Amino acid sequence: MIESTVFDGTITCSCGKVHRSSLEFCVIENGALTRLASFVKQYGGKKVFLLSDVNTYPLAGDRIVSQLRENGIVCISHVFSDAHLEPDEHAVGSALMHFDSSCDCIVTLGSGVLNDIGKILASHMHLPYIVVATAPSMDGYASASSSMAMDGVKVSLPTTCPRVVIGDIDIVKQAPMHMLKSGIGDMLAKYVSLCEWRISHLITGEYYCEAIADYIRTILHTCIEASPGLMERNDDSVKTILEGLVACGCAMEYAGLSRPASGIEHYFSHLWDMRGLSFGEPVDLHGIQCAIGTRYALRAYEQILRITPDIHRAQTYVAGFDIDNWFDELRAFVGKGADAMIALEQKEGKYDPLKHKERITHIIQHWDDICSIIREELPSSAEFDAILKTLQMPETLSEIGLDEAILPMTFKASKDIRDKYVLSRLAWDLGIIDEIKL
Repeated sequence: MIESTVFDGTITCSCGKVHRSSLEFCVIENGALTRLASFVKQYGGKKVFLLSDVNTYPLAGDRIVSQLRENGIVCISHVFSDAHLEPDEHAVGSALMHFDSSCDCIVTLGSGVLNDIGKILASHMHLPYIVVATAPSMDGYASASSSMAMDGVKVSLPTTCPRVVIGDIDIVKQAPMHMLKSGIGDMLAKYVSLCEWRISHLITGEYYCEAIADYIRTILHTCIEASPGLMERNDDSVKTILEGLVACGCAMEYAGLSRPASGIEHYFSHLWDMRGLSFGEPVDLHGIQCAIGTRYALRAYEQILRITPDIHRAQTYVAGFDIDNWFDELRAFVGKGADAMIALEQKEGKYDPLKHKERITHIIQHWDDICSIIREELPSSAEFDAILKTLQMPETLSEIGLDEAILPMTFKASKDIRDKYVLSRLAWDLGIIDEIKL
């Protein structure tokens, strides 16, 4: 189990909730793979369905099959042939169609997309799920959701949390350097996610837990301190980062929502993914895009701190907002995923002038508190740039093959991705969304 001084799954927190994670075992150490068969047996497994792809099977697939068979466990293996597997309906359908219904346990050998597919499959089959990590590249290992593309929109589907996460450092540290950097990139996004969670709690009354937030802060700073060692594939550094990423997944389940781990920077990444699906534009690893998105978000927050909110300006802007024209712009920018985003707005009604009036009044009343949260939670853009430079990570869209001309629409469209109050919604409420420069 992830060690935590905050939660043990039975204590009622001061926020009023009992925090639990479905993750029962997390083994991150050199040689951890040798424990897989014992975990399968612990859950009564006699026939395992093993998910992998052409990239991950060569890392440990044969060893897993041999270990299971030596322990009297049958292994049915499905290896996706796609070198760049997309997290979509096709991939999930392929996994379901190849699944052997006589299997009683599901094991995934992989990271982001494969783990998301494995969680969906385990959820639908109501079977114990174990993931063998192959890279410290993202924070979804222990979350109870899967980030997928559905009908062209990036969505977070409720699924199941793994019973066991196995991270064999001898395997994980050999991941491509870009994937190692992706993991710390996903971790860096927590600066913004915590800031926006607190701001949303203040403005909308959304549930917030300071204990979980402080848990994530501690993990974030520990991982940043360890991150330079990634460049040398240092065992301790890789172990620290992977443990932190797994813990973030647990924190999301503790909270019952993704707030502890994602904010507008994730929405930037989702939009770039959606444009990749619709228009064939380049797409980089999730964590890399989140780090770049965090950099842009920090610059936007610095602009927020320099303004004085004006209720007349805000209400004038909202009165002149043409929602039909905006939906046309959204369709042109996002492509096929825009219709689902528009349908979400028709349910949510965030552009309603009466709802806006309530929010802007509250924002102005609590402006000093909002600014204090921003200053408390976020590093300066210069400090953040220094972290990226130390890790030799991309800093701009152009470095990952995208045109920086899409930044204004990326910012504006991010308010429509989910029913979640993020920076772009605050800028819209203030009537300054068109003035923000990333």
